[in-house]
Amino acid sequence: MDILLHICCGPCLIYPFGRLKDKGFKVRGFYYNPNIYPFEEYGRRKEALVSLKEYLKFEVEYPEYQQSDYFQAIIDNEGSPGRCAVCWSLRLKKTARYAKDNGFKIFSTTLLASPYQDHNLLKECGRQVAVEAGLDFYYEDFRVGFKQAQAEARARGIYRQKYCGCKFSI
Repeated sequence: MDILLHICCGPCLIYPFGRLKDKGFKVRGFYYNPNIYPFEEYGRRKEALVSLKEYLKFEVEYPEYQQSDYFQAIIDNEGSPGRCAVCWSLRLKKTARYAKDNGFKIFSTTLLASPYQDHNLLKECGRQVAVEAGLDFYYEDFRVGFKQAQAEARARGIYRQKYCGCKFSI
């Protein structure tokens, strides 16, 4: 079965990609992250993903980087913890739209690999977006492989960022 996987960054891709392949999924990536600031940081993360994509041998879509999408979405939540949920929703809705338009029935996200995210809220966000789009959201707690994936990224020389990506998390 095909699955569209939203990718936040290369290191967080490593474990979920392996798990999904082991479960029989054919993975296609979707790198939509208008939250990443500054643009140079976006480029470093994209470059890391491109090198991993070549190593893992799979396809990744790269929608245009439009940071204004992010700032418009969070305008009323800039200083609040709710900003993260708005950001996840923005990125997962775009992923779901692409999935629906391209014949995918199921999607997920590598954000589920990060121990720094509110996992329950993220899971609920994914499920809600899936219902709205008429798709399935694949949930798995990928955090169990976070340290292993970070070690592999380090060993491969893959860029590992020091913050989630947005201007407020620097």
